[in-house]
Amino acid sequence: MSEHAPPAPAGVRLHALDNLRAILMWLGIVLHVAAVYATHPMPNVWLDEQRTVFADALITVIHVFRMPAFFILAGFFAALLAQSRGPGGLLRHRLARLALPFAVFWPIVWILTSLAALLFLNRLALNQWGLDLAVAANVPDKGVSTMHMWFLWLLLWLCVIASVLMRLPRRWFAPLEAALAWVARQPWGFALLALPLLFATAGYPRGFIVNSGSFLPPWNEWVHYGVYFAFGLMLYGQQAVLFAQFQRRWVVFALLGLVFFAASEVVTRRHGPMLLGAYSFHCAAWLWSFAAIGWALRFLQSRHKVLGYLADSAYWVYLVHFPLTILFGALLYQLPLPALVKIAINITATTLVCLGSYQLFVRRTWIGQLLNGKRHPRARHDLPGAAGGLA
Repeated sequence: MSEHAPPAPAGVRLHALDNLRAILMWLGIVLHVAAVYATHPMPNVWLDEQRTVFADALITVIHVFRMPAFFILAGFFAALLAQSRGPGGLLRHRLARLALPFAVFWPIVWILTSLAALLFLNRLALNQWGLDLAVAANVPDKGVSTMHMWFLWLLLWLCVIASVLMRLPRRWFAPLEAALAWVARQPWGFALLALPLLFATAGYPRGFIVNSGSFLPPWNEWVHYGVYFAFGLMLYGQQAVLFAQFQRRWVVFALLGLVFFAASEVVTRRHGPMLLGAYSFHCAAWLWSFAAIGWALRFLQSRHKVLGYLADSAYWVYLVHFPLTILFGALLYQLPLPALVKIAINITATTLVCLGSYQLFVRRTWIGQLLNGKRHPRARHDLPGAAGGLA
């Protein structure tokens, strides 16, 4: 990594990133539940009869920073692994923690998600439970997709690419790494970092990228998330400087991000220049990602009992939560309850089933070892994320 700013001692700061990862994981449940009750057009066709603009707001706000922060953390931990185990060790670890779980669980989750969606569609079209395929006749056929597991699939290949590039002479990439680190240290750095994202998402409304779920993702997705991943790779070597900056300025980043987010909303609602709205959106994404990391470093520096458990369960919850949000949505359909109440019930039920199944069937079984590796009691200097697969 950087020769000028070697990585600071790990310690509690990495616990902060582990806690942040737990929160970002849980926000995935909130995001997919909110999609059932949104008023704006959604990729999913299973929609409750009760809708609320609050669901739209949840989806938009979470989407701004959740996956950008996730990919930054993923790049950070990929660099950590490469530093400790070498490029070959990084590749072997990610094949074991990303490729193998994807191969095992993707077919199962795809079937469960398809069944849950079909049950919901039968309730929508026929007002009864069933698996009649005819109700899906008018649903656009997107074929077999990676579903919400697109993140796992794309991250796997970004790690493969990184492990290959790390075998090349470091001097080839040192100027680029130094330039990226310099930009990140500038107060206006976020504005420059938003430009490649603007280029990648110029064809999407307001820059709001909708993932294809394709096993061969379009170049836009590679560039969009690859930029965040590359930033995370650089961040590992510059953590002594940038972690301090994020922690010191997290409130400023959060408020400035709010300004850019509001500007994006205003431009979009008034049908202003699409590129201006998208650019403001991407500026907010960087700023809120920095703010989230800084906030975690400031307030979540030690291993937290609840968040630590959520972090341990994050991979499992990520894999299984999606069909559950659909199934509970179908169960709540047509119940005389406000949309906000249904959202709260769905989030709570999905969370409890995910965590309950993790405790009973995963935590101390071969599934847990497959997802998170061999478990050891955590010491204060443990490296969160180094054993797990999702980060």
